[in-house]
Amino acid sequence: MEAIKTAWDFFQHEILGMHWLNRFISTMLNACGLDTTGKIGGSIQFFLYDTIKIMVLLGVLILMISYIQSYFPPERTKKILGRFHGIWANILAALLGTVTPFCSCSSIPLFIGFTSAGLPLGVTFSFLISSPMVDLGSLVLLMSIFGWKVAVVYVVLGLVIAVAGGTLIEKLHLENQVEEFVRNGRSLDVPQEELRFKDRLKYAWEQVAATAKKVAPYVLIGVGIGAIIHNWIPEAFIVNVLGDNNPFGVILATIAGVPMYADIFGTIPIAEALLAKGALLGVVLSFMMAVTTLSLPSMIMLRKAVKPKLLGIFIAICTVGIIVVGYFFNVIQNVIL
Repeated sequence: MEAIKTAWDFFQHEILGMHWLNRFISTMLNACGLDTTGKIGGSIQFFLYDTIKIMVLLGVLILMISYIQSYFPPERTKKILGRFHGIWANILAALLGTVTPFCSCSSIPLFIGFTSAGLPLGVTFSFLISSPMVDLGSLVLLMSIFGWKVAVVYVVLGLVIAVAGGTLIEKLHLENQVEEFVRNGRSLDVPQEELRFKDRLKYAWEQVAATAKKVAPYVLIGVGIGAIIHNWIPEAFIVNVLGDNNPFGVILATIAGVPMYADIFGTIPIAEALLAKGALLGVVLSFMMAVTTLSLPSMIMLRKAVKPKLLGIFIAICTVGIIVVGYFFNVIQNVIL
């Protein structure tokens, strides 16, 4: 067992966490005369390390996930979901959401397509919630920063929110709250050509290039904010606002995440810096969930497809779920970290 633990720690810290890269950058900066224990040198080290690490993980993860995703085009996904009913359909939709694009704005067109194709509204909302909130990328990235326990619990609770939210929307019978152009739309049943390995690999590489280009600005902004938090904002301030001293920290973090627009890759460095400064685990994870699921641009896009009542219910379900998850993580923080 000790050998397994040693191997796992090496994989988590040196492969996923790329701590070797952090040590290398620190050595290089020190050799150039920068003190990495100071504010300026520490900020540069944080920025270089997190940017390189996240972009490398980004490329590898998108390549793998996009290859898997090539087996689940919209028509095939629709057919798979159409075979299931009740809560099993919601569970499957939530799971399929884990192999789709990385941000809510990318998921909304698929949501519209599934709804137009006649899939139950609750099923499509389970997909819409899980797609940005929980994906395979989030599992690996969270594991690299917070460890496997946090990553697994985060993903499981995200799927629970997706399934429960979709099931509740289904029970409320809100089909009339979908805009008419979506309800009256038709999805063409085009047979999917069987792709060869090199075709799927080419598609995956194209997704890597397109996604990296799209998310790179948000990663740089997120890492920049993280570097400022990590090296310039006093720890006492973070603890007072987002630590044990503030019982409303989870709620504040959830609200603060809504106006932002980013994906898991852009929020990770901010969450990492906040946690290092003394913010509670539930607070930083609530912030991440809010940014990826309830960002203002994605809500504006979703409003084009659904009426205000349904949009309000969707926001309320996600907000309550995120807050509950945040407080749950605060309670179990000492156990899983």
